[in-house]
Amino acid sequence: MLLVATCVLSAAFVLAIFLISHPLQLFTIARNTFVESVRQPIYFILIMLSGILQIFNVWGSAYSMGYTETAEVSGDNKLLLDVGLATIFVCGTLLAAFVATAVISREIENKTVLTVVSKPVARTSLVLGKFLGVAGAITIAAVTMVFFLLLGIRHGVLSTAADEPDMPVIIFTMLAAGSAIGIAIWCNFFYGWAFTQTATMLMCPFMLVAWIAVLLVAKKWHFQHIHTDFKPQLTIACVSVVLALVVLTSIATAASARLGQVMTIVVCSGVFLFGLLSNHFLGSQAFDNRFVTKIASAAPERSNEASLANTGDTYNLTFVFEPSVKLEPGAAIYYGPNPNGFPLATYSFAPPDRTKLDFSKPASAGVLGVEPALVVVSAQGRQAVIRHVGPDGDIVRYAPRPDDYVFLTPTRINPVAIAAWGVIPNIQFFWLVDAVTQNQPVPFSHAVLIIFYAFAQIGLFLSLAVCLFQTREVG
Repeated sequence: MLLVATCVLSAAFVLAIFLISHPLQLFTIARNTFVESVRQPIYFILIMLSGILQIFNVWGSAYSMGYTETAEVSGDNKLLLDVGLATIFVCGTLLAAFVATAVISREIENKTVLTVVSKPVARTSLVLGKFLGVAGAITIAAVTMVFFLLLGIRHGVLSTAADEPDMPVIIFTMLAAGSAIGIAIWCNFFYGWAFTQTATMLMCPFMLVAWIAVLLVAKKWHFQHIHTDFKPQLTIACVSVVLALVVLTSIATAASARLGQVMTIVVCSGVFLFGLLSNHFLGSQAFDNRFVTKIASAAPERSNEASLANTGDTYNLTFVFEPSVKLEPGAAIYYGPNPNGFPLATYSFAPPDRTKLDFSKPASAGVLGVEPALVVVSAQGRQAVIRHVGPDGDIVRYAPRPDDYVFLTPTRINPVAIAAWGVIPNIQFFWLVDAVTQNQPVPFSHAVLIIFYAFAQIGLFLSLAVCLFQTREVG
């Protein structure tokens, strides 16, 4: 895992240095690529398709998912959020594949790329400039799709016939979308401006204004504080999805450096689907352990034994349910925050020889010659007592705490599965819907880790794209 992380960070660092050293070339290529991307008809079609599907999602999500009001999204809106974000994911993935292919593979097929690489323009600049242009276009498209979703969430699902439509949402959304399309038609007819470019570039800021307007205007047309309907956790989940689409854009860029449009779409779709399932296929193989119970409460026997670092330190545990395997006195015990056993809160130690343990004697006696270990002293039902035996020493990273999982063996690690799990984009990291709907706040540190992970994956796949394009025959 450390090797994979080092390679990814090194690649990202090299690409960052290149971006700094060739700003003019990159800006020119990125600007032209961006304009070319937003002028494609498929760009406008998929954005509008996502908006239309969000309307159908509001109509078709009337299946009760619970009535708790403690979360930012509750009731039928849970299903609306799930389906709505999935709609953005699918449309954004297809858009990334179509646009990236059009600006790289098509130029290679049409030989137009020769006019660029024949000049003193490095192939690395070409690939990175193309990515920046496509990523900018995808980001604007994804943000526009997110505004459609946020407006749909504010409107909510009409679960019963007595529910009234949210007219501010309907009117402001129609004004924003209609104004963008109307101005684009006018400018195309009278000034010859590209319709798709004008419409999509106006759609994003207009939808932003519409979203702010509905935050300020309540359903009954009276002014309210902007924080009343603003949902910060939902916003974090949407930003995470946008980052995932930028990662998929880097994958599409790498694939289009060697493949045509159809195969690029297949690769992007495959990475998207496998990324959603990587926890099941790879994550489950990376760490092998089986928990026997879960801690409900933990308390040291004496106040000076809280660290479990000294011989005889004892903890009394209460479990959520009876262990699936009987806890025998003298058995080694491990615990950690995750059900797969990684990372364990206990340091690696060898299970002690039970014949050398005598719990009938005082805590400090009967353990000489035994290596430091954490063992079960007694267990009955949902109660257990554990003790540090052997010489003094740090054998735990932290003391037992509620919701920790209990194990009887150390966690076995599969380095091959971990390496594959680390390289393949894990789309589940960007999928925060469950946290929002279950009222589990996403900590700021986790959001920072998602951003770091996204940029690391982007650096990895852009490095791959540069390597693939260096030997690509373009003549």
